[in-house]
Parts: sequence; structure tokens; C-alpha cells
Amino acid sequence: MADQPRGAGPEDAIAPGDGSGDEAETAVARIASRGEPMPPWLLRAIFWFFGTGVALLLAWWLILRIRGLLVMLLVALFISFALEPAVNWLAERGWRRGTATLTVMAVLLVGVGLFIWAMGSVLVNQITDFVDEAPRYIEDAEVWFNDTFDADVKADDLTQEFQQGGSAQEFAANLAGNIVAVGATVLRVLFQLLTIALFTFYLVADGPRLRRAILSVLQKEKQAEVLRVWEIAIEKTGGYIYSRAVLAFFSTIFHWVAFAIIGIPFPLPLALWVGLISQFVPTIGTYIAGFLPVVIALIDRPIDALWVLAVIALYQQVENYLLAPPIQAETMDIHPGVAFGGVIAGASILGPIGALLALPAAATLQAFVSTYVQRHEVIDSHLTRRQRARVDVLRPLRYLRRTKDEAVTPDSDDADGDSRPSEQPD
Repeated sequence: MADQPRGAGPEDAIAPGDGSGDEAETAVARIASRGEPMPPWLLRAIFWFFGTGVALLLAWWLILRIRGLLVMLLVALFISFALEPAVNWLAERGWRRGTATLTVMAVLLVGVGLFIWAMGSVLVNQITDFVDEAPRYIEDAEVWFNDTFDADVKADDLTQEFQQGGSAQEFAANLAGNIVAVGATVLRVLFQLLTIALFTFYLVADGPRLRRAILSVLQKEKQAEVLRVWEIAIEKTGGYIYSRAVLAFFSTIFHWVAFAIIGIPFPLPLALWVGLISQFVPTIGTYIAGFLPVVIALIDRPIDALWVLAVIALYQQVENYLLAPPIQAETMDIHPGVAFGGVIAGASILGPIGALLALPAAATLQAFVSTYVQRHEVIDSHLTRRQRARVDVLRPLRYLRRTKDEAVTPDSDDADGDSRPSEQPD
């Protein structure tokens, strides 16, 4: 039997991987058995490990508790980025920054209020007309259904359901009983809007003071980077709002004229609805915007709904290929794949608000990457070479005729010394 080192006992002979615990516990047991003091770094390591875990749990709990406040602050931050160019323009012309901020926010609030009022009047009038014409629609639907399916359905049953009570009346009563809940929801939304407005005002009016406070805790070599990041965020967010506003203006004018020619009710409010919703609601904005005028045209005169749908589809093609590319190239140059992925990610994280903020956030992030990521020269390859072929609609016909009449192959083409110039893409 080999001699063991003096002072070593059976407790020291712990084989690795024998299931006796982790290495830290083994080391502590070995030190305790020898009667040696515990290293001071071990207690500090244990303290920092558990302290960091507790701090992360508390931070996560706090984030969940104030998640709503953080979302409102994020929305206010992006709105402040969008409003700051206008406020700076007024401040450079002698306006006090607080007064300029209030003026810009007041103009924005008036515009939103007029939009809501116009759309509310349209909806109220159309709902009233629909209720007045509902018996006629029901009778027409009854005749069509009975003639089509050879049935014997009476519309009087539906009328009696509302007049004599039943499930429809119970539904209406339950809906009336939820007025308190609806009122509470409205008050909560108004409080959130007021909070966002206050945050936006302070972020814009005290923007220079806020930036100086942030820069005062940083070294001089870091201050320029922070200002550059802030400038990019303001530029891209403002560019997004500007490009969307310009496209919304063109869309409103086009649809106003088209709806007036078609003859549907309320052409201007409906055109304003299509212009704003289609531009400021990403991805699905076009479908939401087109639904309302199509439904109103369908109620007024069904044939007009087809014309409205055709007009909306035609304008989308004109906008996508003629208007949007040059405007967005000057204001918010963002790759379509980045925009789509940003909308999906924003909607997954913050819901509808995240989808609205996704495009300016994605444009800002793309600008950050383009500014701070080092670029290198790309090697020449067929996988990286840009193909710029000219559009030639007759080329396939010429190729088919050539192969059919002359039966040309690569070998025979070289052999007979064909002198015709080859067609190469640009």
C-alpha cells in the first residue's frame, strides 16, 4: 500500500465523478476536515452569486409592475423624436422652447381631433341610414335566400325576436349593463394619453437640458457618440413621420377625387381615413383602410363597392412603384425585409403599439448598424455580383425561333462561325 501524505485522511481520497457532490462542496469539506480557514474569496463569490440572482428577480418583478409606464414612456420618446425637428425650427426663429412645444402639440391634437370627429360623423350617419334601411335589406336577403336555396325562411321571425324578447334582447341588455366597464376603459385610455402627452412635452421642451444632464456623467470621448446616436434617432423618426405624411396627403387627394367621381357618400372623410390608416398602420393598414369605404359603398349602392375596391388597388400599385420609393429614399431608407421583420417583432413584444413603433425603430437600428459597423471590400463572385439585365420581352420568342428553325447548339454555333452578335444582359 502506497504511503499517503502526512495529514491526509480517508476524507481526502475523493475520486472524481463518484457522485459525492460538486467540486465546490468537495473543496469546502476538504478544507474543513483539515482545519484550515476558508478562503475569503469564496464567501464573496457566494454573496455575489446569490445577490445577483436576487437583484435580477427584483428587477424583473419591477419591470412587470411598471410595464405600462415603460410602454407609455417609450411611445412618448418616439413622439418627441418626431416633434423635435419642428420645435427646433421654431426655436431657431426666436420662439421659447416651451411655447414652441405647446404650439406643435396643439396643432397635432387639433388634427387628430378633426380626424376623429369626421370619422365619427361618418359612422353615425351610416349606422343611422343602415338601421333605417335594415328592413328592406332583410326582405331582399330573404327573397334571395329563398330563391337560391329553395327555402321558406320568414324574416318576421327575426323582427319578432327583437320585439318580443329572447336571445337578441338579452344580448342588448347585457351590452347595456357593461356601460360601466366601457366607461372605465375610456377613462383609463384618456389617462394614458394624458401621461404620454406630459412625457412628450417634457422630453421635447427640456430636450437640451436632458441631453446635457446625460452628457455630464460621461467622458468627453463618449459624449460625441451619444449625441450622434440621438441625432440618428431624431432623423430617422422624423423622416418616417414626414414620408408617411407626404404619402398620406397624396393618397387622400387621389381617393377624394375618385370617391367623388364614383358618387359614394362622404368622399372627403373616407379619403382621409384611407390616406392616414393605410400609411400609419403597418402591414395591414391598407386592408383596414379599404374595408370602411367598401362597406359604405356596398350599403349605398352595391355596384359602387367594386369601383371603390378597384380604385384602392390601383392606387396601391401606383404608390408602391412610383411614389413611395423616391420619397422613402430621401427620408427613411429601410430595407423591406427589415421593415417586415421589425413589424412582426414589435407586434410580438408590445402588440399594436409595438407594430406602430416598429418601422421608426427598425430604421434607427439600421442606421446605427450602417454607421458603426466596419465595412470591408467584398470579393468578386457570381453570388455577390449584381445582375442588371435589360427588359426584353421578345428575347424568349427569338430564342425559341432560333432553336426551332436552326437547331443551334454550342458546338455547332462555334463551328459554323455564326457572326450574329450575341445578346448579353447589361
